[in-house]
Amino acid sequence: QVLLQESGGGLVQAGGSLRLSCADSGRTLSTYPMGWFRQAPGKERQFVAAFSRGGGTYYADSVKGRFTISRDNAKNTVYLQMDSLKPEDTAVYYCARRKPSSTSMYSSNAYDSWGQGTQVTVSS
Repeated sequence: QVLLQESGGGLVQAGGSLRLSCADSGRTLSTYPMGWFRQAPGKERQFVAAFSRGGGTYYADSVKGRFTISRDNAKNTVYLQMDSLKPEDTAVYYCARRKPSSTSMYSSNAYDSWGQGTQVTVSS
């Protein structure tokens, strides 16, 4: 069973940093590609970053160079380091496990297990 739990969100000033964590108590995280999405009020859920099946990392253009996805398989945890935060990064951030059969990492439909989300608020 996959149980994803995000943590690390909060309120930060523009230019600041946060590190989000996603822990999988079901201990399946190390065997699946994982991704991060975000959803701002009134907007659709948006791709942020993900691992490919080969272990490569991919980012949305809006966060490239500022965010870094990483994982610690021994801890069953995926991280999202967010630097140089901007007010437009304000959203609820979700981690998700990708379906084994999916062909695209950029669509939320490619993921079958989600955490409950953690709020990130960036003040100007």
